Amino acid sequence: MIQLPCFKAYDIRGKLGEELDEALAYKIGRAYGDIYQPQKVAVGADIRLTSESLKKAVIDGLTDAGVDVYDLGMTGTEEVYFAAFHLDVEGGIEVTASHNPIDYNGMKLVRENARPIGMESGLKEIHDRIIADQFNEPAKKGSVTSYNIVPEYIEHLLTYIDPAKIRPLKLVVNAGNGAAGHVIDALEARFKDLNIPIEFIKIHHEADGTFPNGIPNPLLIENRESTRSAVLAHQADMGIAWDGDFDRCFLFDEKGGFIEGYYIVGLLAQAFLTQKPGAKIVHDPRLIWNTLAVVESLNGEAIQSKSGHAFIKEAMREENAIYGGEMSAHHYFKDFAYCDSGMIPWLLVVMLLSETKKPLSTLVGEMITQFPCSGEINFKVKDSKETIARILAHYEPLNPEIDTTDGISLNFGEWRFNVRASNTEPLLRLNIESDTSKNPRPMPEYVAELTTLIEQ
Repeated sequence: MIQLPCFKAYDIRGKLGEELDEALAYKIGRAYGDIYQPQKVAVGADIRLTSESLKKAVIDGLTDAGVDVYDLGMTGTEEVYFAAFHLDVEGGIEVTASHNPIDYNGMKLVRENARPIGMESGLKEIHDRIIADQFNEPAKKGSVTSYNIVPEYIEHLLTYIDPAKIRPLKLVVNAGNGAAGHVIDALEARFKDLNIPIEFIKIHHEADGTFPNGIPNPLLIENRESTRSAVLAHQADMGIAWDGDFDRCFLFDEKGGFIEGYYIVGLLAQAFLTQKPGAKIVHDPRLIWNTLAVVESLNGEAIQSKSGHAFIKEAMREENAIYGGEMSAHHYFKDFAYCDSGMIPWLLVVMLLSETKKPLSTLVGEMITQFPCSGEINFKVKDSKETIARILAHYEPLNPEIDTTDGISLNFGEWRFNVRASNTEPLLRLNIESDTSKNPRPMPEYVAELTTLIEQ
């Protein structure tokens, strides 16, 4: 039984002062050091106003456990992931609450080679050690060294592109006042060194933990307008927006249209399978038909996994998959130690735009036409289990194909949906898709039908 509510399925996240504070952060660091006994760990923090103090507390816990720490300063999550497999360390911790409300914070933890620590892969042991409140006494206290990972991280990112093939492009970049801005600045400097003809139009660029333009989460429709309008105003080739810790990026085409993460999964699967036919692609169960169609057309192998970064990464490692994608805009790469990145996807898309000489709207247009989707719709419900059971009972007489990999997925042939409880928030998440080749009803009808059923 979980007694500390900030311990979630695959990370730590909770309301400040009630579920997470500096005292608990210290114990998390101490328990991490006791259980894994690493020699060195890399630690970073996003730009939330509370992240620096929580980072200091977790570092104090680690050093009191005898662990030497590389303090990476202000980072996005993937910079810590990169440090965990690139540097001579045995793990990493990022203090972040990503897109959660401003009065929340949390941590993402990995072991050596950036292996994820989730509830089924070590997080429960950390939790139980804290509950027991019994810690080992090390022979000596660990040390803290400041380390700038950015130059090495930028050089790694450059391995995903061919500078000679990149055509002149104008990109709108929206960091949402989160942690992405400093990476874009560093990439821009290297692009100039390499004569890469990319022009960046920067909006909401400066890191600001007060989030003057709202907490960045472009999955929410109301958070997309600033990027859309900037793309149109500057006649840009693409818009890119990130969440706070930039492990997710969200793309807008040259017309300002938001591209659902689902179609980006198909686009990146295509990019990898074109280079390596027969490779394995891991995907989540929320929206699947377009991914399956792309993978099958290029003789790849599609593997379904439960949603969530720890689960996707585990499946990729087990299957030796080259790429893993979630429609929630998490993308995972074998060459990035199976970790998720919000920088690699748009770099790969820049390569596709350059090599195909096609606009982004064209590259995804056929996918969107054949497999329309609802986008993720979130509902606040009193009882997720009861609501899901009610939905299942309603549709069972129609004999759909049922999959329970994550929540429930019901496949009716011409349309399907997935409904699942969030792993991190008190929400029910609904995704619907259809196959236009099989004459489905218009998507708004399915949305209305399920909305009525969920909200009754």
